[in-house]
Amino acid sequence: MSVKQYRLQTANVSGKLSYLSDVLAKHGVNIRAISVGQESKDVSSICVVVDDTKKAKNAFAVENIEFEEVDVLAVEMPDHPGGMNAVLKPLRDAKVNVITMYPYIGRVANPIIIMEVDHLKTATDVLKRNWVKLWDKELYRL
Repeated sequence: MSVKQYRLQTANVSGKLSYLSDVLAKHGVNIRAISVGQESKDVSSICVVVDDTKKAKNAFAVENIEFEEVDVLAVEMPDHPGGMNAVLKPLRDAKVNVITMYPYIGRVANPIIIMEVDHLKTATDVLKRNWVKLWDKELYRL
C-alpha cells in the first residue's frame, strides 16, 4: 500500500515553487501534500503528492522538469498527544528509518502524513500489524 511522491531538485531561488505550482495547475493537477527543504545554499528539494499521477508526469515531461518518482506511505495518524508515536514506535522497533515526513493537505478528521521510508515493505507490514491505517490510491480522490 503506497502512493507516488515526486521529488524535484531545483535552484534555491525565488519563484521556483510558484513556477511548479503554475505548471501543475496549467495541466489540471492539484497538489495534495508538499514538503520543501534546502539541500544546500544553491539547491532546494521539493516533494509532492498530487491528485493525478499521470497528468503530473505528463506536465513534468512537457515542461522539461526532471523528477524522481518514489513510493511512499500515506499513514493516518491518531490526533492526540503522543499519537505520532503509534506510527513511529513500531517503525523504530523494526529498524525502519523515516527519510521524509510531511502532512497531507485538505483533510479535517484524523490527519494523514506522507512518509518516505528506507524499507517500504517492512514498514507496510509492521504498520498493518499495529492497526495503523494506510491509504492507497483512494488518497488521490480525497
